[in-house]
Amino acid sequence: MPTPATEFGYVPDAWTERHLLDLERLSAEQLRLILDTAVRFKAATDGCRTKLPLLAGRTLANLFFENSTRTRNSFSLAARRLGADTVEFTASGSSVSKGESLIDTAKTIEAMNVDVAVVRHHTPGVPHLLGQALRCSVVNAGDGPHEHPTQGLLDIMTIREHRGEISGKTVALVGDIAHSRTARSNIWGLKKLGAHVIVCGPATLVSRRWEELGVEVAYHLDEILPRCDVLNLLRIQFERQYTRPFPSVREYALLYAMNGKRMARAKENILIMAPGPINRGVEITPDVADGPHSVILNQVTNGLAVRMAVVWLLCGPRQLQTTGQF
Repeated sequence: MPTPATEFGYVPDAWTERHLLDLERLSAEQLRLILDTAVRFKAATDGCRTKLPLLAGRTLANLFFENSTRTRNSFSLAARRLGADTVEFTASGSSVSKGESLIDTAKTIEAMNVDVAVVRHHTPGVPHLLGQALRCSVVNAGDGPHEHPTQGLLDIMTIREHRGEISGKTVALVGDIAHSRTARSNIWGLKKLGAHVIVCGPATLVSRRWEELGVEVAYHLDEILPRCDVLNLLRIQFERQYTRPFPSVREYALLYAMNGKRMARAKENILIMAPGPINRGVEITPDVADGPHSVILNQVTNGLAVRMAVVWLLCGPRQLQTTGQF
């Protein structure tokens, strides 16, 4: 009879990471292990609706120093689906606002017998810093414009689910590449799995230096559209910008929004994605966002499965060592 460890894809020698801080340092084998584990969780839990009490007695803490809807709720629900407890932290009203240091705050939360700390912060590198300071596992839930590894993983899972293997696919990331942690995680993950990646947007948001990562740089969506198997439409992050990168939102939408006319010129089976939150009429028009090619809500569902897989891979081995069973 299969044990939960084998049933859900945990191979002791294949996953050796204590943290999930980025996709840059992961191998293709490790990426596939997380994705395959997420697929098994999604199937075993009826689309992540039912619970699997695999991590009873474990605790996950959400340490969010930036606002979040999808990611925060997804990690909380993923932990509860696995039988773990959760601790919710927000910077406003906490001891951070009273002058306590970031590390002291994190260590205080960890002292509540926390096994996994999920960290979102506006400063790049904060999850890496906490990974060195804490004994528990740390998951990067977005550090400034650096990376958002579980978002990259759920995007890749969604492509695999709808279009098969990643290798050979052409995926375009369109929009605010300069400030997008989602873009960076997608690039690392997609490239390692064999995709051709195009980054597209205004020259003020897409530097030629992106070519150093092995991606194609483009400035005209209409020119690359016929070649794309997948479009991932990224939000313009005005909150991270000090100057307006284009004359008006209307002009941006005219040049880069995915609308019905562009859909008519795209591949017949093109996949339309967006990490959210989506700005209807800016990156995408309502008819496309709600149309048959859109998998935006599928991404949200797959995010829960990916985060279950990540928490399981980080906690499962220790659960087995501690109790000898699940």
